[in-house]
Formats: sequence, C-alpha cells, structure tokens
Amino acid sequence: MPNIPAALQAKLDSGVTTLCRCWIMTRRDGVTQGFTDHDEDVVLGAVVSRAASGLDASEASQRFGLAVDGMELSGALSDATLTEADLAAGRYDAAAVEAWLVDWSEPGLRVLTARGVLGEVRREGAAFAAELRSLTHRLNETGGRLYTAACSADLGDARCGIGLGNPAFAGAGAVLTQAGASTFTASGLGGFAEGWFTSGRLVWTSGANQGLAVEVKSHTGGAQATLTLWQASAEPIAPGDAFTVSAGCDKRFDTCRAKFNNVVNFRGFPHIPGNDFVVRYAVAGEAGNDGGSLNAS
Repeated sequence: MPNIPAALQAKLDSGVTTLCRCWIMTRRDGVTQGFTDHDEDVVLGAVVSRAASGLDASEASQRFGLAVDGMELSGALSDATLTEADLAAGRYDAAAVEAWLVDWSEPGLRVLTARGVLGEVRREGAAFAAELRSLTHRLNETGGRLYTAACSADLGDARCGIGLGNPAFAGAGAVLTQAGASTFTASGLGGFAEGWFTSGRLVWTSGANQGLAVEVKSHTGGAQATLTLWQASAEPIAPGDAFTVSAGCDKRFDTCRAKFNNVVNFRGFPHIPGNDFVVRYAVAGEAGNDGGSLNAS
C-alpha cells in the first residue's frame, strides 16, 4: 500500500473532490513530460502536468503474484503535448511513467500510486491509447544465452568485436531523389558492393529525421545507390538529408566468415541440426549414413 500523507488522508476521509490524477513520463532520450486529467495544469516539482492533452486512464488492474499489472492511458495528439510524429518515431517506446494521485488545490499533497513503462501504443485519427505496464513485465523478458544456429551478438557490440568506425563497414551519404515513402537514391556509397548495407542500420544526421535510426531492407545499385528502409520515416525524407549507414549482417556463419572475417567471435552454433533432423530417416546409399560426422569437411 502507498504511504498516504496524513493531510491528504484527512481530505480523503472528508469526501472532498479536489483530487486528480497526474502522469510523469520520462522518455529514453531524457525528455520529461507531465499530463493530468484535471481541467487546469498542475505543477509537480519542476514538471508541469498539462491539461491540454485531455489525458484519461482506465481502471488499474492489480493481481497477486508476479502477473503484470497495468492500465490504459488515452488522450489527444497535440503539437503542444504529444505528437503523432514522435509516437511514430518511437520516442515514447518503453518510456518510464509515474502515476500520481494529487490534490490539485495543494499539489504538495500527492501520493505515488503506480510506476511502470509504456507498452503498446495505438493511434487513430487525432487520438491515441497507450498501455501502461507495471515493472513486473521485465520478469517476462528472455534472459541468458540461447542455443541457435544464428549469431546472438549484434554487429559492432562488445561480443561481436567488429569496429563500425572502420570505413570498410560504414558509409555516409545524402539523399538524391525519393522513390517512395521508404525508398530513395543516395550519393556517397559508390565504393561499396551491392547488398553491402542490406540489414544494416541507418542513422539520419540532418533533416527532419535527424537522430532517428532505422533498419535497411535492401541496398541495390552502384555509384548511385538505392536504399529501401523497413519502415517509413516519421518525417518526410527530402533531397540533401544526410545519413550514416553500417554494414548489414544476417547473423549467419558464412556471412561472418566471408564478409567480416570474424569467425573467432561468432556467437552462434552453426552445426545444430535443424527442425527437419527430428523427422529424418535413413535412406540406403544416401551420404551421411555411414556413421561418420555430418559436418566433416
């Protein structure tokens, strides 16, 4: 149970109706915003909880044990509070949220009722609805190492060891023309083979999408490369927008050996039999039925 201040408890016991709910949301980029279901802004410390969002919440569900508690927040998209572009760009993904019960006539009287993170966000027209998950959701996350044929490291991380600062594995370019919502031609990548950046990571360094990252679906062409992204950018792409892009890795053993010469750091198990191994049966004369190693070279 939350520790309710005595003064606030006295107001609750008296049946007054000067209570509202406030939500303090901290994005992963450090931006902090406040929202309230009161009809006027409420100041909590250094954060102004804005009433203009029209934010409201469903009833909160709480369970015994380790089940994930939660509620749903809904409100209006507004340039002054929460924009559709920011939601589409993923700036609110896994944002930390604190839910407070506040006496709006005396904001110092408040109690923290829940703490969690934003989960699934749905948008429809000028409105949005966001799932608020309790901290127990982290207990559902898979941890530890998995035995898979593909590499479990991410290209460029400490376990992989590849330095993406190496000019052989990263490039920089600028948009020439746009061929679709997520496809464009680019300069600056002529020194790389076709497909080099397929499955790579592109980061915008200028333009309306500056600072946002997205995965590359395909890389074709030569001196004038064509890049297709897996999803449309939050803001329109314009000629001259600059970006950096890292080489793509499909996490296969052959790619690790031929493209990156990094077999020593491969974090998968390429010789694990596939699902079809379970239902295989011996066929007379077929290779591999002599009792020897299936992976002999």
